[in-house]
Amino acid sequence: MSAFSNALGVSASGLKAQAHRLRIVAENVANTDTPGYRRKTVAFSSEVESSGISKVALDKVSLDQRVGERIYDPGHPMADGTGHYIGSNVDLILEIADAREAQRSYEANLKMFDQARQMSSGLMDLLRK
Repeated sequence: MSAFSNALGVSASGLKAQAHRLRIVAENVANTDTPGYRRKTVAFSSEVESSGISKVALDKVSLDQRVGERIYDPGHPMADGTGHYIGSNVDLILEIADAREAQRSYEANLKMFDQARQMSSGLMDLLRK
């Protein structure tokens, strides 16, 4: 495999990982008001291929173990005898920060992908002459 295709593969794995992370963040934001919902988190690891190139790999999605906010609403169908129910443990500020970090990482990987593609295209142009 050429260095160009290796670079494209590495940046493509980063793009895929950050896109998955953004999907998880979007799911968390969508369920902010869902009673009992637990925030999901995703971890990444390094995956070394047979060629020796290290790419980003997705680990399993895990649930945040923090307890959700205890909300008083006696009319809610999930309320206990005291009139409380457990809300979600999603913190919107944290989700916004995660989304921005994932977006910036995605953009960096996209820039790397584009640079490798441009260099490959330039090399092909030179070889044609």
